[in-house]
Amino acid sequence: MIQTAWALLPPIIAIVLALITKEVYVSLFIGILTGALLFTGFQIVPALETTFTVMADRVYSNLNIVVFLVLLGMIVALMNHSGASRAYGEWASKSIRSKRGALYSTMALGVLIFVDDYFNCLTVGTVMRPVTDRYQISRAKLAYIIDATAAPVCIIAPISSWAAAVGSSLPEGSSIDGFTLFLSTIPFNYYALLTIAMVIIIVALNFDFGPMKNADKMEVSPALKAEEAAEAEEEVVDRRLAGQKKGQVKDLLIPILTLIGACIFFMLQTGGIFEGVGVIDAFAGCDSALSLVLGSVTTILVTFLLYIPRGVMSARQFAQALPDGFKAMVPAILILTFAWTLSGVCSTDYLDAGGFVSQLVRDNELANTILPPAFFLIAMGLAFATGTSWGTFGILIPIAIAVFEPTGGTIMTLTVAAILAGAVCGDHISPISDTTILASTGADCSHIVHVSTQMPYALLVAACCTGAYILAGLVDNGWVGLAAAFAALIIWLLVLYRRSRTDGSRQGRHYRWTA
Repeated sequence: MIQTAWALLPPIIAIVLALITKEVYVSLFIGILTGALLFTGFQIVPALETTFTVMADRVYSNLNIVVFLVLLGMIVALMNHSGASRAYGEWASKSIRSKRGALYSTMALGVLIFVDDYFNCLTVGTVMRPVTDRYQISRAKLAYIIDATAAPVCIIAPISSWAAAVGSSLPEGSSIDGFTLFLSTIPFNYYALLTIAMVIIIVALNFDFGPMKNADKMEVSPALKAEEAAEAEEEVVDRRLAGQKKGQVKDLLIPILTLIGACIFFMLQTGGIFEGVGVIDAFAGCDSALSLVLGSVTTILVTFLLYIPRGVMSARQFAQALPDGFKAMVPAILILTFAWTLSGVCSTDYLDAGGFVSQLVRDNELANTILPPAFFLIAMGLAFATGTSWGTFGILIPIAIAVFEPTGGTIMTLTVAAILAGAVCGDHISPISDTTILASTGADCSHIVHVSTQMPYALLVAACCTGAYILAGLVDNGWVGLAAAFAALIIWLLVLYRRSRTDGSRQGRHYRWTA
């Protein structure tokens, strides 16, 4: 079963079951067991041993990410229990005076936090959720804005954990500088650029389409009830903590700014900035997961010193908030554990789905002009099936470099950019992607609802990108493809906008007639 088409069956089963049953945990576990059975020749006991061996290995290798999520959950709980989140919401409701302003503010914060997508998803959701709730913005829309400004921003930010991952994906002995190649791909990463542009246009035109439009309508009325329920729950927490919420806006901003600054500092530190390494090389060689943990620990210490001496929280209240933050992250950690395990079953040591895709690409000698769109679609499919964008470009970039390294040129840059774009796109539409999971967690939105409402948006951008990469390959000019991609996106969105207005006017006339 190794390096065959069967290697793609487990993620496909997990994805299909998740979309049909809406039960993510069970679907992922069935996909994992299917992969283990394929690997062991359908022997039940060895399959179970393989399942939990892979799970233990994957959790151990991602232990810093798990610790970071727990610590971040604690920081969020501290800000909530102190009243800082509520204070920020009240301040924002006075400063942000419209639904459009709330959405643009969410996007701006997402763009600002470009260091790491995990940190981005959870922080933006926590900070902006009270504001978007106040303006009756659906949790599905919030999750989309978060997701659309997480990976797409990180993949075009030179100083980020993603830039380091891309640079490290080049094969050993390559004559190409990884960071220079990454910089050259930024203007040709059509999916990332178009996704950000799409958010701006949709917010400006104030419309949605597909399942997102229905989700927005369904959640408008319950939003008020949800807000009342949240306030009632906060009152219960207040009584249980036996204290009054005294948090101010600075009690939210200072921990967040500390977290950003501390994470950047430790990325530079673990990258060797104090050993004479340059800033760019330090970011490229940092341990991003460990840096996030160290930054989170620092933030909790700063928060303690910020809250306790001023009487914002008592020491007992501070201690009681910590396990609440841990509990809030359990669903995300559980889904990530299953997603990592499924990815592990499909990895090189087991079914080797990546090896199958690699061999498939190598065995098909495509003309250089169609390699960019071909790699874009392959990367999108692989990221969708495995739920990992980093793993996807880690597999495909060495192949592209091996094909083009003797000559290089525009087509190589376009192809690598297409791989990065396809990896992020597949990551966006995959129910088993860690970033997608964290975006729905940050927005406190049903994971399946987030996937189903975001998918049409991502696929529309993907269609524009595919045509643009075809054109760019034919004319050997990435800038022409970029212009074509933006033109296609704007035309499609205007058509959908016009159709939504027409449908809205028809519904209005029908209502007046029946009334």
